[in-house]
Amino acid sequence: MNELYMLGIITNRGMRHKFIEFFKRNDIHITLTVLGNGTANSMILDYLGMEAVEKAIYFSFVTWNTWKHLRKELYQTMHIEIPGRGIAFVIPLSSIGGKKALHYLTVGQEVEIEEESTLKQTDFELLVAVANAGYMETIMDAARSAHAPGGTVVHAKGTGMEHARKFLGISLAEEKEMIFIVVRSGQKNEIMRAIMEQAGTKSPAGAIVFSLPVTGTAGLHVLEEEDD
Repeated sequence: MNELYMLGIITNRGMRHKFIEFFKRNDIHITLTVLGNGTANSMILDYLGMEAVEKAIYFSFVTWNTWKHLRKELYQTMHIEIPGRGIAFVIPLSSIGGKKALHYLTVGQEVEIEEESTLKQTDFELLVAVANAGYMETIMDAARSAHAPGGTVVHAKGTGMEHARKFLGISLAEEKEMIFIVVRSGQKNEIMRAIMEQAGTKSPAGAIVFSLPVTGTAGLHVLEEEDD
């Protein structure tokens, strides 16, 4: 099996250049970088030998075979086991909006296209749309036209934009917005289709959309009341 996963790496911002080189060395061309802050107190930071709580979160898209190689490299060359170097994790993708988007996100990797992810029969999915900065409302208008609930946006910076013209036939900006929307699994295809048609790669928004399986929820009051 060589299914597709979203790779997440959380590390101190001071490690940024080392991780950018790490991705390049290992032929990971498409990454999204989001800035954040850790919550550890000064006593824990001193114990772990960490200098700051400012974080960088990297997202990329890898096959299982690629992840096995990267995991070994994270230990051997990045020494991720050292306190303060960061953590890495992978989440299986359940679907992605179009073959061109798939080839763009996984450039250089061999992917087996399957209908469902490793996690099947989930009631909810997390839709993630990655679009050019400034088009959040365009994405949400498209999603709402297919009866999606509200979403959450974070700002990111992308790499590997030069591959967009080859695989998507367009140019993409480095400044990105990632929009997260939790939806019922039965709504997923309709909402993804609406985003692709109204704000996809043929539009100025240049959105790519994919979904991740959700195994449990809390706080989605309307949806939970319907279940009751």
